[in-house]
Amino acid sequence: MSDFDSNPFADPDINNPFKPPPGNVKMPNVPSTQPAIMKPTEEHPAYTQIAKEHALAQAELLKRQEELERKAAELDRREREMQNLSQHGRKNNWPPLPGSFPVGPCFYQDFSVDIPVEFQKTVKIMYYLWMFHAVTLFLNIFGCLAWFCVDSARGVDFGLSILWFLLFTPCSFVCWYRPLYGAFRSDSSFRFFVFFFVYICQFAVHVLQAAGFHNWGNCGWISSLTGLNNNIPVGIMMIIIAALFTASAVISLVMFKKVHGLYRTTGASFEKAQQEFATGVMSNKTVQTAAANAASTAATSAAQNAFKGNQI
Repeated sequence: MSDFDSNPFADPDINNPFKPPPGNVKMPNVPSTQPAIMKPTEEHPAYTQIAKEHALAQAELLKRQEELERKAAELDRREREMQNLSQHGRKNNWPPLPGSFPVGPCFYQDFSVDIPVEFQKTVKIMYYLWMFHAVTLFLNIFGCLAWFCVDSARGVDFGLSILWFLLFTPCSFVCWYRPLYGAFRSDSSFRFFVFFFVYICQFAVHVLQAAGFHNWGNCGWISSLTGLNNNIPVGIMMIIIAALFTASAVISLVMFKKVHGLYRTTGASFEKAQQEFATGVMSNKTVQTAAANAASTAATSAAQNAFKGNQI
């Protein structure tokens, strides 16, 4: 009904809804529209990254599988070697001497057969440390010889250097390396204690050799500085040997701590060492024979005394 109330003679431009607004009229701000699907705040990882992570995980699994297969093959080989040794017996293979040599090998040594896998590296390092000290003692002979050539009063040092090489090389192998080898081979608490006792003395020897007191037969630091004052080339040679003695002392201390840490993980103890010592003594045939002879002698003397008492 509102169409009938409007003026039919009015200007049509006044109420024309399609007429553009004048320039001084501000249009209302219309908010911008957004899509119906919101964009996620976090982007999903690309398929290439997922494939890369999958490849890394697969490579890690393959690496572990190869390591397990290698350990299984090593255990299988050790088992076969142990079976062969049980059938044919162990043959000494150290030191590796030629067949024409008048004296044969004295010990059997095979890290892969005797030593567990987790201890093989430590035992090998100790073996190389023994070899390193033996070579240092051998070089010490030449250092003392050179010192004796420039100073005729150093004949005692040269003679003692030969004695130390001939004495410490076999004694250190037998007294601390072989007990360590046997301790890791048979998990022996008694051999561990023998190693610790002897190796502490060995470390003290390393320190004294590195110090190099006069007339002690060692090209240590004190002797090297004295030799450097007499002859520079000889002094430099002696300083190198003193550095080798120092390296032996430092490495010995580090390996002592490492072996002690492994010893604590094996479950060995002083009580076990006492039990092993008692068992070993009682199972010794010489001790058994001596005990049997002593018991028979005591029984015979007691019987004779009793017989004499009855006669009286």
